[in-house]
Amino acid sequence: MKPGIHPKGYRPVVFQDVAIDKRWIMMSTVQTDQTTVWEDGRTYPIYKVETSMYSHPLYTGTQRIIDTEGRVEKFNKKYRTKHATGSTRADTIA
Repeated sequence: MKPGIHPKGYRPVVFQDVAIDKRWIMMSTVQTDQTTVWEDGRTYPIYKVETSMYSHPLYTGTQRIIDTEGRVEKFNKKYRTKHATGSTRADTIA
């Protein structure tokens, strides 16, 4: 291996997926100020992520419904305006 190109500071870090509250430990160089006590009783740095391989639909094969209204309906509801002729803006576009 080439000397001097590899990052220093590999250490065990606890990663927490906040979407499903799953935690796992792996080696990383990520910097964080927060710590947590792992199942073995030792203290490790913790890094919180919003999406991981445990919660992302691509990896899990399932989708979670976040909002009940579709994006197109939301857009039409937000930007629909009345014209002087009485027709709505969405009607004149479509």
